[in-house]
Amino acid sequence: MTTQTEQPPRLFEGREPVFPQRVSGWYRRLKWWLMIFTLGIYYITPWIRWDRGANLPDQAVLVDLANARFFFFWIEIWPHELYFVAGLLIMAGLGLFLFTSALGRVWCGYACPQTVWTDLFILVERWVEGDRNERIRLLRAKWSFRKARLRITKWVIWLLIALATGGAWVFYFADAQTLLRELFTGQAAMVAYGTIAVLTATTFLFGGFLREQVCTYMCPWPRIQAAMMDEDSLTVAYRDWRGEPRGKLGKAEGDCIDCMACVNVCPQGIDIRDGQQVECITCALCIDACDNVMEKIGKPRGLIDYCALSDEPLERAGATPKTIWQHILRLRNFIYFGLWSLIGVAMVVALFIRSDFSASIKPDRNPRFVTLSDGTLRNAYDLKISNQTGAAREFHLSIKTDDPLRLDLQGVDGMNITVPADETMHQRIYVFAKPEYETSRMDNAPIRFWVEDRASGERNHVDSFFAGDSK
Repeated sequence: MTTQTEQPPRLFEGREPVFPQRVSGWYRRLKWWLMIFTLGIYYITPWIRWDRGANLPDQAVLVDLANARFFFFWIEIWPHELYFVAGLLIMAGLGLFLFTSALGRVWCGYACPQTVWTDLFILVERWVEGDRNERIRLLRAKWSFRKARLRITKWVIWLLIALATGGAWVFYFADAQTLLRELFTGQAAMVAYGTIAVLTATTFLFGGFLREQVCTYMCPWPRIQAAMMDEDSLTVAYRDWRGEPRGKLGKAEGDCIDCMACVNVCPQGIDIRDGQQVECITCALCIDACDNVMEKIGKPRGLIDYCALSDEPLERAGATPKTIWQHILRLRNFIYFGLWSLIGVAMVVALFIRSDFSASIKPDRNPRFVTLSDGTLRNAYDLKISNQTGAAREFHLSIKTDDPLRLDLQGVDGMNITVPADETMHQRIYVFAKPEYETSRMDNAPIRFWVEDRASGERNHVDSFFAGDSK
């Protein structure tokens, strides 16, 4: 008797390549325009010039890591002003919450870099290999000269796009014109070549081969979005009450004729008729595909559309559902928008009222004090003054304390120092206590250092302490 060996169940299913079909419609045109707009911003921005005067970079947007500075057109952010960057990140997060609450994963479907570059790579793939059916046939065909030629052509174009992507990124961190020349002459820093290589590889891999897997498995946002949405959030959905029971044209009781057009155009390879799924990025291409089919068979558009869960009972009953603005203009979204606006206004106000200079003082910790030959106690401090204007400025230093202390600047006559334009100066300063004074009770005595701009009269202060002999 022969026994058949049972095969163990498969615990992993290999990836089935997704080949989206070409579709035309309002949402597809919107995605084309947004792709052109976002890619244009990314590639063009480093080349925009902005005259800031002598000794300052004339690149409009520049993250100057060497000098610890961030330039954005007329705005210059110094290291001690990183709260502006933190504010922008908070605004970005709140904006993402707002758009998700109102329109679902609209960011993922239209403006996410992964979506934008994947769209571009699919466009190249379709241009080289043909539409969906041709690409499927090519995948299943045996290797031949034609298949190799098409694949190599596609991969080379992808690689050039990926190289341009990595190259554009490094131009945000150095003068674009100078760095471009250095890259081609081999004079650029190795970190520039390394960054370009990493970004080229990741763009080529994510946009060309991983695609929907990045959105489904690598991105955390699909798991977070559920907390941002409720029954009034608009998202791409299938009106099953109208489409079911589906069937072939002429035999279907519902409007859906099971043509699979919505599935064939989906870049995630899912069936929107199965309900809400974590893979769906709400790109709305299935809406365009379904509307085109509905027009051809004489059915109303909107079988697949942007709608909310709260609309379904009303539509089933034949009542008028809420309008788009009723879904968007509601308390939850107003709260998100209010918080977003509040942070934005606070940042703008802080930007206009910020001082033109800043000062910081760091006392020596080892030793805390030095006893001179005549018994005088001396504390040393490192003073740092940042002149955030385009002209050299003179600053006057003084101290305010209840104790008899004396201030002295190392290597400087008097209490005035000049800081060059748009630079930070480090100055060694000393504070002395007379030997006849009871220094034991002065340990950790508070001191306020004042820094005054002699030209404008603006003053900033820094609080510190004087370390005395506590024995």
